[in-house]
Amino acid sequence: MFAAPGMAVDLFRPLASIPAMSPEVIEKLHRAIRDVPDFPKAGIVFKDITPVLCDGTLFRQAIDLFLERCRTQEVDKIVCIDARGFLFGSAVAYQLGIGLIPIRKKGKLPYKTERAAYTLEYGEAEMEMHIDSVNAGQRIVLIDDLLATGGTSASASSLIKKVGGVLVEAQFLIELEFLHGRQKLEGTPVISFLRY
Repeated sequence: MFAAPGMAVDLFRPLASIPAMSPEVIEKLHRAIRDVPDFPKAGIVFKDITPVLCDGTLFRQAIDLFLERCRTQEVDKIVCIDARGFLFGSAVAYQLGIGLIPIRKKGKLPYKTERAAYTLEYGEAEMEMHIDSVNAGQRIVLIDDLLATGGTSASASSLIKKVGGVLVEAQFLIELEFLHGRQKLEGTPVISFLRY
């Protein structure tokens, strides 16, 4: 298909939009998530996304969930959280043709950073983000694989705001609703595709 003279063509957006995910696809993704008891410590039931990653069709469908949602937003950059958030966020940023900002565990980024501490279900940690990764006022979507207690995501939100970004939405493949993590992101729209 060719564009008419003077007509703008967005090379990063397919000519046909991605179809809305069917309940059957959501159910297939839901069933593919594996429970691993007592990981990383006793009493924790870890939601393992590896079966989704290992299946090309399911992995594509999971990425398409994020991509479809991001296409409804005006987004300048994707921020993703170390490490599983990178798997989804990088694919979305690539497809949209926009920048990707990694938020990493303390000591992993080489340049000047902002830092925020957070509490996990099983310990404490600090996250960092480069101070020059966001221009003031840029619209950011946060992508990660899992929303549990919300500590990691709240710390990412804090970092985005510290460097001048506007957090438009936080998106998660999985949400553990019984942990009420979205309460720590109050004021930010939260989207989760698979809920437990």
